[in-house]
This record gives sequence, structure tokens and C-alpha cells, in this order.
Amino acid sequence: MGKDKGDKPSYQLKVPKGTKDWQGTDMVIRDKIFSSITDVFKRHGAVTIDTPVFELKEILGGKYGEDSKLIYDLADQGGELCSLRYDLTVPFARWLAMNSSIQNIKRYHIAKVYRRDQPAMTKGRMREFYQCDFDIAGTYDAMLPDAEIIRITCEIFQALGWEGRYTIKMNHRKILDGIFEVCGVPKDKLRTISSAVDKLDKAPWTEVRREMTEEKGLDEEVADRIGEYVVQKGGRELLERLQADAKLSGNEAGKAGLEDMNKLFDYLETFEVLDKISFDMSLARGLDYYTGVIYEVVTEGSAGQSSEGQAAGKRESKPKKQPSNVDGEEDRSNDPTVGVGSVAAGGRYDNLVSMFSGKQQIPCVGISFGVDRIFSITKQRLAADKSAAPIRTNEVDVYVMAFGGKGFEGLLKERMQIAKRLWDAGVKAEFSWKVKPKLPAQFKSAEVGGVPLAIILGDEEIAQGKCKVKEMGLPEGHPEKDGVLIDLAKLEEEVKQRLSKLGGAATLADSVNGMSLDEAAKEVAKTG
Repeated sequence: MGKDKGDKPSYQLKVPKGTKDWQGTDMVIRDKIFSSITDVFKRHGAVTIDTPVFELKEILGGKYGEDSKLIYDLADQGGELCSLRYDLTVPFARWLAMNSSIQNIKRYHIAKVYRRDQPAMTKGRMREFYQCDFDIAGTYDAMLPDAEIIRITCEIFQALGWEGRYTIKMNHRKILDGIFEVCGVPKDKLRTISSAVDKLDKAPWTEVRREMTEEKGLDEEVADRIGEYVVQKGGRELLERLQADAKLSGNEAGKAGLEDMNKLFDYLETFEVLDKISFDMSLARGLDYYTGVIYEVVTEGSAGQSSEGQAAGKRESKPKKQPSNVDGEEDRSNDPTVGVGSVAAGGRYDNLVSMFSGKQQIPCVGISFGVDRIFSITKQRLAADKSAAPIRTNEVDVYVMAFGGKGFEGLLKERMQIAKRLWDAGVKAEFSWKVKPKLPAQFKSAEVGGVPLAIILGDEEIAQGKCKVKEMGLPEGHPEKDGVLIDLAKLEEEVKQRLSKLGGAATLADSVNGMSLDEAAKEVAKTG
């Protein structure tokens, strides 16, 4: 038998784990992130594309190393086997392979991706999240596109208000391969050992060494030789030290990687961004498709903290297990050993397109920005200010009101006509959807929305061809506190002049556009 209409559903009403609804001020700040990033992409000549949210399962297979287990496979509907996209890079390479006439492109793509990872929602580690990708495809002289990618990255974080608060960790897959070869890693273990090294930002060397030797069967002496290299980090001085290493510079892969990095450092110095770089030998990037320079952007909050307050990469003991959620998988938001992770990452992938086309090889380099992580770290940095006025969630410029005494009918059609005139003039306006609204309720709606101007209609004023315009929020004693009578015939002109004086009506979007992202997030913190 069917349930009565009044019965509650038997299931729990919630969003799936690792996802969230976005609303209000959070949406405004996220849009600010999108627009800041997109402006920089366009400044560098990029065009945008879009691809399906799911791909054939075989397209995504074998591209992500050990992370392949995080791919969401869709149920077989009697047709093609498909999976939700894990990133935007592999779909881009597939798109290039299918469009062989395109041999070079600067492309950006902003879209959601999906990973079946353990979430930490308040730290921006989610199962459904946005990526903002920028990639350069085509054959060019060595390291020039790579240098522009790094320059773009610095411009974006400057636009977001993060100047001095981030570091771009950088390495080269060929240097890593050279290190593994001179240390004696068997060829069939190169990628699996690389994946272990990539965990050094989350675990101490002793733990990574144990994984190499006990889980992956690497000889202990080989692991110790690797350890001498991967703990090093620095700048040009480290590059010079590695170039002086006879074994590494005598290795074909190692030598090629060192030459690339030398050129890249020269170009980054010209672009005046070399000071943002940390040449970090522990950076490995576990994805299988990288072939050259690799990088990721970190900031405070990227690494987790141990119980002693140390960075997670320095901890010697495993974190305590956090309580499980309703369906047995942890949300690790409250686990101090779990950080936000990198806020952007990428690298060079010269062979990915040819994996799909079989013959066509289009070299590519790119970077992906994690919007949810950028947003989470920004909010963590800033404290709440309870005294601040709430940030606006819409951009309405004018609220059209009406009032009257005994026999007042609401002036509904008159309010509708005024709203229409304002809309026709390109002014953002609202009015109450009540036939006979009370004046206090109308004022409250305008105040809650932060609307800067009110148009107030009354029977007597309309009979004289006039209305009142009132600037909201004026202090007591101000000569225009109660509004000013204006001619209805000049309504649009008067409203636009007043909005211009107010600086474009001080809408939320305008106010956020006039501040750094940190300042914008502070406003979010103020409203909780």
C-alpha cells in the first residue's frame, strides 16, 4: 500500500557525503574566485571549452596511478561503461586527440570533478568540487610555456589577495627518474616508488621508507640512497648542487631534467617570480601522465598538524582515528593531522594525447586550481567581526514601496509600473508581492537585503505626479532621513544619479570586486 501524503520519508534528508549546497555569501565569494582566475586566464589569451561530466571508463583508466581507485564508476545502463571525470586534464587530452586539426591552443576550463576520497568538508577536501584549469598545448621552445604557467599562477594568487602567503613547490619528473635510476630502483618500480615519495608532504621519511621497503619490496640500501636526495629543497643553489653531482648529471634523464630546470629558472627570473619557487626534491605528483616539470601551490593550512602542533610531514606517530559518520566513512574535518592540501597543482604531460590518438603527439603543460580549498583556507585565516553589517546576497538597487492611511489599497499596479520602468532603464529593482503590504515589512525587506535606495509611493504624492526617494541607512538628523520628493516623470534620471553618487549602489558584487579575497572572506566570517 502507498504511504499517506503526510507521512515523512523513510530516508535521511541530506546531501551525499563529500558534497555540499552553496548559498548566500559563500556563493558571492566563490564567484569572486572564479572571476579573478578567469580574468587572468583571458589576459594571457586563453579560450574556454567544455566536456561531458562523465567519460568512457576506458578513457580514464590507467591515467591516475594509485589514485585510480578514487574514480566513480557509473552503473551499467545496458550501454557504454562510463565514469565520472576525475580531473579536467584527461578529458582535455581526449578532446585534442578527437580534434586533430587543433595543433596548439591556450585553453581554460572551469567545471566540477569527482573523487571518491575521504572528505574533510571544512578544509575543502570534497568528493564533488570545482577545478579551474589552464593548459597550453602545442610544440614550442623548451620551458617557455612552462614559465608562463608559473607566471599566470602568481598573477592569480596576487589577484586573490594571497601575496606573500603561498609557495610554488617545483620538481621535474626526469630528475626524479634520474635519481631513482642512479640509486638502483628497478625500472618496473619507478612509478610505484615515485608515488611513495609523493607522500612526503603528509608523512615523515621513516614512514615513506617503510612503505618502499616493506610494502613495495625495495632494497633498504636503495631506499636510503633515495632518502639522501628527496629531503633536499631550496632554489638555484640546490640546482647548482645537483648539476655538480657526477652520478645524477651523468644520467640521461637526470641531465635532461636539470637542463630544463636551469632554463626555467632563467625565465622565471625574467618574469620576476623566481622568489615564489621552492625547488623541492620530495615533490613527485603521483599521476602517471606527467613527463616533465611538476609543481603544486601550498600555503599555511595545506599541511595538517600533529598532536604536538608540528606539520604533518614531520610527525612520527599516526593520528588517532576520528569518529565515523552515519555510513561508516569518516569526515576528517576535525582531524588536525589532515590539512587542506595543495591549492593548485600541475605539470607537463607530453604523451597523454598520443595515448588516445595512437600517433598524434601534442606536448602539453598546465595547472589546476582547487577553488574549494582556496576558499576554505581563506576563511580559516580570518576572524569573525560581530559588529560588521551583513554582506549582501543580491544586487538590488531600489526597493519600490507604498504606504497609506485608512482605506489604503496597496497601490500594487502602481508599484508594478514603477518597477517595470526601473527594469526597462537597467536598474535592479524589487517590490513586495503582497497586495496590501505593511510599510514596516517593506522597510525590513529592504534593510535585510541591504538595498541602498527606496522609492515610496502614496496616494497624495501620485496625484501630484510625485514620489519619494529615500537613501537607506541615513543617521538620525540627516536632512534627507525621511526621503525627498521627486517628479515621477524624472524617476529614472534621479535614481541613476543617486546610485552613481553611492558608487554603483554598493551592491555585494561591487563591494567584493573592490577588495581582496581575504577582505571578502572576512566579510563572510562576520556574518557567520
